[in-house]
Amino acid sequence: MILKAMTLTFAGLTITVNAWAQAAAAGYPTRPVRLIVPVPPGGSSDGMARILGQGLSERLGHQVLVDNRPGAAEVIGTDLAAKANPDGHTMVLVSIRHSVNVSLLKLPYDPVRDFEPVTMTAAVGNVLVVNAKSPIRSVKALIAAAKEKPGALTFASSGIGGAPHLTGEFFALNTGVKLTHVPFKGGGPAIADLLSGSVNMSFASMTSSLAFIRAGRLRPLAVSSRERSAQLPDVPTMMEAGVANIVVRDWQGILAPRQTPKPIIDKLHAEITRILREPANQERFATLGLEIIASTPREFGDSLNAEIKRWAKVVKEANIKAE
Repeated sequence: MILKAMTLTFAGLTITVNAWAQAAAAGYPTRPVRLIVPVPPGGSSDGMARILGQGLSERLGHQVLVDNRPGAAEVIGTDLAAKANPDGHTMVLVSIRHSVNVSLLKLPYDPVRDFEPVTMTAAVGNVLVVNAKSPIRSVKALIAAAKEKPGALTFASSGIGGAPHLTGEFFALNTGVKLTHVPFKGGGPAIADLLSGSVNMSFASMTSSLAFIRAGRLRPLAVSSRERSAQLPDVPTMMEAGVANIVVRDWQGILAPRQTPKPIIDKLHAEITRILREPANQERFATLGLEIIASTPREFGDSLNAEIKRWAKVVKEANIKAE
């Protein structure tokens, strides 16, 4: 009898919690929603957030405020989201760094347990570029030059742990070459030094490099995506260029604080994916070099776990240390 009474009590509690969650979702939101972007204004993540913020403001009936909180390799802004009230009024747009930081830094949050995945929104590809005046015209030639003088060739990145850095280290591990990493505080400064001839190459994001490729100032050698880029259809993939297993994409995704009610997560997912799939928005995303993904919460959670394991191995094998 006691066991039966306990079962009924727990069942009643579950029904009460579910009823509260449903009621919270029905009235959600009740005030402006904050979308934290843990990077400075400008770039593909900020561009994505601005488009989502505008669309969600219209769909939710309350303003969605994009709140740029850069610093500490995206940790400052992400930590704010982790500690926010889990009522759907705070979200954070994270990137591939979210899956790498756990292997590089002592974090004030757990990248999986302290968040509820909403959707992996999109990904921006990386492209191996050299200065247009460089004598290197192919990946094969680059590898040969790197093997001839180990460590002599330099590659610029937007900072330690970002996609351009990880792609470069992954490339070196897979080809057996030694490259010297030159980190910068952002993709813009990295490209500027590549244009000036101070560094030899960059595994740059499409967002920061596309305009210079089209202007003939940078020469693309290969893209890191599984298939050729729609923005650079004549540029081979790493596989086509002779380097297997180099598939890297700088993904972006929306997370909410842990214990945000599932009905609210479902509502956010539905509205965000509709915005991502609108034809007019897809054109805007394309100009940022973004490939739309619009995954389910579960798919995003599974991908995040896989990315954490993948980059933990690369960080260890390449002996990458935090700045």
